[in-house]
Amino acid sequence: MDYHNKLVLAPMVRVGTLSFRLLAAGYGADITYGEEIIDHKMVKCERRINEFLGTTDFVEKGTSNVVFRTCHEERNRVVFQMGTSDAVRALTAAQIVCKDVAAIDINMGCPKSFSISGGMGAALLSKPELIHDILTTLRRNLDTTVTCKVRLLTSSQATVELARRIEKTGVSAVAVHGRRVKDRPRDPAKWNEIADVVASLSIPVIANGDVFEYEDFGRMKNATGASSIMVARGALWNASIFSAKGKLPWDDIKREYVRKSILWDNDIKSTKQTLKEMIMHHSCLELAEGKAVIKSETIEDLAKLYDEEDYYHFVTSSRP
Repeated sequence: MDYHNKLVLAPMVRVGTLSFRLLAAGYGADITYGEEIIDHKMVKCERRINEFLGTTDFVEKGTSNVVFRTCHEERNRVVFQMGTSDAVRALTAAQIVCKDVAAIDINMGCPKSFSISGGMGAALLSKPELIHDILTTLRRNLDTTVTCKVRLLTSSQATVELARRIEKTGVSAVAVHGRRVKDRPRDPAKWNEIADVVASLSIPVIANGDVFEYEDFGRMKNATGASSIMVARGALWNASIFSAKGKLPWDDIKREYVRKSILWDNDIKSTKQTLKEMIMHHSCLELAEGKAVIKSETIEDLAKLYDEEDYYHFVTSSRP
């Protein structure tokens, strides 16, 4: 993986599935992160080739529950992001998927309670020895690229010190979200503190935080000196943010996302969650469209809502 001058789709829970990753890539995303997947869940999976979809699925044993789905088209750019608090379990999970992805990334920044309560995500930031153990274990035992994503610590100096320790593990890059754990999304990202990390490391740094227009990629790169720039909410609200030609109309993006979800048989809960996030930014879930998305029980329901019923029947007619 080359981490220089790349536009990167950030990991987003229930959003970063195959359909959304390919949507973003189609508009210009060079690297696409999957949603964070917990190691406990991944170690219970088995690898299956889905001949009908042309995908590689990692399915929970004894069920039809697809935990992670990928395809050959994204092989050289997709990053599998993992939540973990144990080096051995992380390695076991990574070994299951590593040959089908471009990189393995360890989540060290998620502030959500489900991550922190399990000792994962941002909880790792206060455990540098465990961070070292996890990353060095993966580096020594995998041929795949290994990276991690962190948040800012309580001071710029503390973040720099942790980043230097991470660099010594041999990871290929580190992504830095320019907010602290206690910060809310409305709080401005601290680009200056990301710049401090960039100046202190020799490995590529991927800067993340407050990219909402295509021009913000260049502004953040100039402000931080980062090798690459990562976007989350800006891409969720309109995935064509990655296009130098400018954003496409919001309605076109929603319809294209629904088509991608039909084509790749995306989970209905994930598809609805992503559409609801799109709608809430531009409109209101209490209006007709939002209510219709909430009521939808199948992908076919969403196809009807977005006038893609013919496409749905065309795609699904040959499926078992």
